[in-house]
Amino acid sequence: MDLDYQPDAPRALDGVRVLDISRLVAGNAITHVLADHGAEVVKVEDPARGDALREWTAAGVACSWKVYARNKKSISLNLRTEAGRAILLDLVPTARVLVENFRAGALERMGLGPETLHARNPGLVVVRVSGYGQTGPYAGKPGFGTLVEAMSGFAYKNGFPDKPPALPPLALADMVAGLYGAFGVMVALREIERKGGPGQVIDLSLLEPLVSILGPDAAIHRATGEAPPRVGNASSTTSPRNAYRTRDGEWIAMSGSMQSMAMRIFRAIGRADMCDDPRFNTPPARSAHREEVDAIVGGFIAERTLTEAMEVFDRAGVTAGPIYSAAQLKEDPHARERGVLVNLPDDELGRLPMHNVIPRLSETPGAIRTPAPALGAHNEEILGGLGLGLDLARLREEGTI
Repeated sequence: MDLDYQPDAPRALDGVRVLDISRLVAGNAITHVLADHGAEVVKVEDPARGDALREWTAAGVACSWKVYARNKKSISLNLRTEAGRAILLDLVPTARVLVENFRAGALERMGLGPETLHARNPGLVVVRVSGYGQTGPYAGKPGFGTLVEAMSGFAYKNGFPDKPPALPPLALADMVAGLYGAFGVMVALREIERKGGPGQVIDLSLLEPLVSILGPDAAIHRATGEAPPRVGNASSTTSPRNAYRTRDGEWIAMSGSMQSMAMRIFRAIGRADMCDDPRFNTPPARSAHREEVDAIVGGFIAERTLTEAMEVFDRAGVTAGPIYSAAQLKEDPHARERGVLVNLPDDELGRLPMHNVIPRLSETPGAIRTPAPALGAHNEEILGGLGLGLDLARLREEGTI
């Protein structure tokens, strides 16, 4: 769906200024969600290189930056200099939220710790993103998402049993932390509105949100004495659940996680006899005989094209769906009608597809109002707006902005 920018769209978070001094994914993920819903996000970037996300390019195009910096403003500010830090402190009273992702203790060493920030703005919500949190023996270690994807237990159970643990092919830990961080900001702002009290510090590690999405794994270990193993595309709790190849080389994902759905799948493939077979008529039994179930279901699918198999499953109301590439998703009629992806004007590619605003609010839906900014594009607006008479030309020559 082609979409032009909507500068005058309703803004649920209108009036909430966010200073984002983070780099790379997690902090940008937090502020991306807030910006989509109307917050004025001011990206504070190093004058020499900008946010490191600008360097993640595909065919020379900074796709990650263009997606996750939409709706944001950019100022350049060298926080390694005393003058740069002083300007940031002058900006703090204008904001309600500050997001940072320096290594634990770095902000304090820069003279920008929470006590200093709250002295300037007692109502400020400070989000501190780090690999392992602000306390504990690992607090001072560098904590990229890859490391916590390993430590959390995610990689241990991800992949196939005869292959090494598999790290995710995306910034999973950062993105999950980003969603928790955006939620934490809203909770903290709600508390201020409810009680009129001071701001607070949100200690957000990359590790703990990822552990949380593993759900009952620790409880399962306590109950069974074993950590949930790698099972590939299958499930350790029921069957059928897998990726099955069609006759024309496409793939179908299927999940029979509910008892009634598993029975429906067996009937749809002409194997109603399996519903009464003690090897297949309960979740534990199907899990124990997972390879047999997969051979039967997979055999049915392998004899049909993707279209033929999906016609059978859709007619029966079976929870199955095609495994898409990004290119295929763009052409799906449901994704097109819903605007799951939108094509926006872009100065390099003409139109640039990206995900739409999430979630969808009925009265104040978020919107994509502006493209990702050039480095320092809003220096005049933001820094000049402080009313401090800053000599921006001189600051630029000195490398402060």
